Amino acid sequence: MAENTIVWADVPVADLDRACKFYTAVLGKTVKKESMGGMELALLPHFESNVAGCLVKLPDNQPSQNGPLIYFNVDGRLDDAAKQAGENGVKVLVEKHSIGPHGFRTIVLDSEGNRVALHSH
Repeated sequence: MAENTIVWADVPVADLDRACKFYTAVLGKTVKKESMGGMELALLPHFESNVAGCLVKLPDNQPSQNGPLIYFNVDGRLDDAAKQAGENGVKVLVEKHSIGPHGFRTIVLDSEGNRVALHSH
């Protein structure tokens, strides 16, 4: 079995409720708050064998437009996901464009100010 280089991502947020609403709309799947080990977070939709992550509010992990670019799978829904992003008050930084044989992406600021890519084949 091939191992993924990236196995988890903590996506920093300032407002967990707002971030859950945004990612639920953009990903087209429910993202809800949970409590784990005394910490509030929201698990992002994933499958057992794939890379996963969460939305989390931590004092030492602040939203940023300058950090790593995380790609979110919105396969087959890129136009709708970008529309949902706009309807949730975020800025589209780079409109939908081809990334060659790897599909298409749109780069947006999420509800918290993170630069993220929405990706589809």
